[in-house]
Amino acid sequence: MVEQDTVKLLRECDAGVKMGVSSIGDVLDFVRDRELKRLLTDCKTEHEKLEREIRALLDRYHDDGKEPAFMAKEMARLKTNVKLTMDMSDATIADLMTDGCNMGVKSLSRYLNQYEAADEQSKDIAERLIRLEERLAEDIRGDL
Repeated sequence: MVEQDTVKLLRECDAGVKMGVSSIGDVLDFVRDRELKRLLTDCKTEHEKLEREIRALLDRYHDDGKEPAFMAKEMARLKTNVKLTMDMSDATIADLMTDGCNMGVKSLSRYLNQYEAADEQSKDIAERLIRLEERLAEDIRGDL
């Protein structure tokens, strides 16, 4: 049960971190404010570090990981494009990123509780990813 929950939790972290990298990448070129751009760039770098760590653990279990759900990814991209078409401002980008962070925290927290038999290393990764998302949302609120 431990290995099964560990792999399932790592898969969800994998999908979540990929969604975060993709979402930040979708808006980064539109950001005007230097501090917001720095926050997003730093967060993207941290997501990529976690992504490599998750990948290494999944490789140990001979698992391919998980891509974000196609519909979730496309709906997020559509929402981003529509909102930026209507108002291409840093405030809109901050709003989009905060919404994404909140959704990520909610999902990852649910999976952390659902896969409670996962090993401590995998739980630690999920908790670090949750903290990373929470910190970005807080930093964005403080920045704008």
